[in-house]
Amino acid sequence: MTAPVSVPDWFAEAVLYQIYPQSFADSDGDGIGDLPGLTARLDHLADLGITAVWLSPCFASEFGDAGYDVTDYLTVDPRYGSNADLAALVAAARERGIRVLLDLVAGHTSHRHPWFQRAAHDPADDRYIWSDRVTAPVRSWIPNQGLRGGFYLANFYPIQPALNFGHARPDPAEPWRSPVDAPGPRANRAALREVMAHWFELGVAGFRVDMASSLVKDDPAHVETARLWRELRDWLDGHYPDRVLIAEWGDPARSVPAGFHADFFLHFTGRGLRSLWDNGTGSQGSWADGRPCYFDPAGGGSMAEFLAAWQQADQAIDGRGLVALPTANHDFSRLVCGPRTREQVGCAFAFVLSWPSLPVIYYGDEIGMRYVPGLPEKEGSQCGTEARQGSRTPMQWDAAPNAGFSSADPAALYLPVDPDPARPDAAAQRTDPDSLLQQVRRLIRLRRDTPELGTGGSVTVLHEGYPFVYRRGRHHLVVVNPRREPVELVPAEAVGPATGLVVRGAAVTDGLIRADGFGYGVFRIESDGDLEGTGN
Repeated sequence: MTAPVSVPDWFAEAVLYQIYPQSFADSDGDGIGDLPGLTARLDHLADLGITAVWLSPCFASEFGDAGYDVTDYLTVDPRYGSNADLAALVAAARERGIRVLLDLVAGHTSHRHPWFQRAAHDPADDRYIWSDRVTAPVRSWIPNQGLRGGFYLANFYPIQPALNFGHARPDPAEPWRSPVDAPGPRANRAALREVMAHWFELGVAGFRVDMASSLVKDDPAHVETARLWRELRDWLDGHYPDRVLIAEWGDPARSVPAGFHADFFLHFTGRGLRSLWDNGTGSQGSWADGRPCYFDPAGGGSMAEFLAAWQQADQAIDGRGLVALPTANHDFSRLVCGPRTREQVGCAFAFVLSWPSLPVIYYGDEIGMRYVPGLPEKEGSQCGTEARQGSRTPMQWDAAPNAGFSSADPAALYLPVDPDPARPDAAAQRTDPDSLLQQVRRLIRLRRDTPELGTGGSVTVLHEGYPFVYRRGRHHLVVVNPRREPVELVPAEAVGPATGLVVRGAAVTDGLIRADGFGYGVFRIESDGDLEGTGN
């Protein structure tokens, strides 16, 4: 893999951290996290080595879907503070070498957004998708309460009317379909540029784009969707060349050539990510298949599916962007979930932080916060069988009441704090040199100081089983054993001498690689000789 040529240098070297703002830090005691609270906790991120943060939606909203139902794209919701508070956060973060990215909900608004309120009464307004009759799937068409009557298409919940970016194909049975160059779709593309420019001028470094593949409807090959984003990328490169767009698409092989700087491996778009983390517990949706994952104490998984997805994406991207590899997210279970304990996830971080992808750490994973089962639904978090609230609990800062998240009465918290008396917290781990937090900190710094471990270095897989062994560049070897049983491996050629750089329960000697249960190690190979393996 060659160094990316189409992403800003800062992004190619980034370690990204996702923050769910309502659960991170509460400064005013109302039980909900906010931007001043986040600003006050920036030193935690700087000390960890984070260089960019992505905030889940913080725009004005009715919060029927936790902020993914926007009522005003240009205004911070009062629950989080003000636009001035966001500007202060951006400035304070930049002083610490951290860039701030926001979440852009591009495909739909709230039904209370002024755009929709106008369209609901004006038959000539085509900013949304309308029909005078219900068509399949029926559940997606919502009766309009406005004067124009008819039905509007909703993307997810009924309160989220789909913005009209056109249909890729006409259908005589559905004469209401708009072509992609109709007035409504053109107006919505212009609105995306206006929203981005507004926040770029405030200093925001980029956007993660929600459901980026879904804008143009009936677009099976995503040809028109890709054309839309390529147009936006050309505008971005011309006006804001140091800003970035990250897709929630789940197919980097398609989205990066379409214009995004990066895209995530996602749990609902294939086995690439699930084959690493999904152990059949926590938040389980229609995508769950019950198959074992590689990072599991039983050791019944395989790296083959991840490696196949990675190789396909890497070849299609061809140095033009990055694959983002998350530890978890607001929709997917945390690393510590079910049988996988905090003591077992250091090896997962060793992998994420030494593979040539964009590492994305979900808030709290760096201290081993767990997925908390059995929590009440909150703002659309219970999506069918997916109990997403278990991954959205308050950040655990210290041993104070409410884990230091808020001074509010516990009953007023956005979600309950993990009730486990043994729950981890950042303050305790900060003073423990052997803690998960300190392990992650060392791994991030090693990545920062070692170009071969970054996105531009080559990777050569030497062993796909347990332990997973791969070389980065010519001089670095990574050994990861996420199962409970110790393992030994005789490589195809002698490896060594090797110097441990960040090691926990692993060793490399001439002719033998050893790893304890849940052990890992990043080693400097002193020999210049090539090792045999499968290059990626």
